Amino acid sequence: MPSYDLLFLPGDGIGPEVMAEVARVVEWINKRGTATFNMETDLVGGCAYDAHGEAIADETVDKALKADSVLLGAVGGPKWDDVPYEARPEAGLLRLRKDLELFANLRPAICYPALAAASSLKQDLVEGLDVMIVRELTGGVYFGEPKEITDLGDGQKRAVDTQVYETYEIERICRVAFDLAKKRGNLVHSAEKRNVMKSGVLWNEVATRVHAEEFPEVELQHILADNCAMQLVRNPKQFDVLVTDNLFGDILSDCAAMLTGSLGMLPSASLGAEDDNGKRKSLYEPVHGSAPDIAGQGAANPIATIASYAMALRYTFNMGTEADMVENAIAGVLDKGLRTGDIVGDGGQAIGTQAMGNAILAELDALSS
Repeated sequence: MPSYDLLFLPGDGIGPEVMAEVARVVEWINKRGTATFNMETDLVGGCAYDAHGEAIADETVDKALKADSVLLGAVGGPKWDDVPYEARPEAGLLRLRKDLELFANLRPAICYPALAAASSLKQDLVEGLDVMIVRELTGGVYFGEPKEITDLGDGQKRAVDTQVYETYEIERICRVAFDLAKKRGNLVHSAEKRNVMKSGVLWNEVATRVHAEEFPEVELQHILADNCAMQLVRNPKQFDVLVTDNLFGDILSDCAAMLTGSLGMLPSASLGAEDDNGKRKSLYEPVHGSAPDIAGQGAANPIATIASYAMALRYTFNMGTEADMVENAIAGVLDKGLRTGDIVGDGGQAIGTQAMGNAILAELDALSS
């Protein structure tokens, strides 16, 4: 029986509450006997700043590099609005992405049938929605240099962020997208702004070449990023896999997430390149934030974090059967009408974080019997 090391980084706000429910699911998988997951917990985000004066300690990054995978809750909150920019809670997450070289962010936008009515769009537009957004995560405007604010005098300042991409960065993220599409609907949309941005021109050129040379069996469609945002709202089910850069991926994935009814429902995976043994560094986290307004109340929705662990089972540990079980357990609980406050709707009865965890564990027991 294989043994794996998981590093838990619950973070801030509701992070510790939702991660506690993930730990219970991990323990359930351990009892199943197909693998053993050893769990260790450390700090990232605002809580790490409170403890160490920085968003993540070097020792924690070392643990992340050695772990088989990392599970993260959420970071940030108004408590840390005035900390130095380089020590802000989000800097811990950015460092993990950079140091682990997690260049590929996978964010599925899945509308569970039981929640189709909760979307802000008409039910027929989102029912059965299953889109995978593949976002380049370690390049582009978030990491490009120079990145600065210059005082020009006379009360004027100039802010500069630099959008930079090299060929290899575009090649590798496109390969991830095409490879995923082969296992799904065999369609990739590549989104950029080649009409006004030189980085978009290069992105389009490289995506076209990688498709023609390596994945001609997959359909490729190019789309301008602003049109893509509009099309996600107009007709989201036209998309299967959508690949784009860091900035546009940040925006488009949040847009797609809300089509499903709640950010509290959606997981994500951040993956590195395969090593010589076919293994990748990886970090899994929910799409939602730290929600400090409900932290400590036991009201948070743990589904996105539990679904993130299901993605880890599938993409890092090749445990597809167990991943299916966790995802089917989530769907089964929703089919029974159980809801946390973010998805309960008018007139419904909300259950708490632990109660939702209990329900998912009960569904897992039923599925395995």
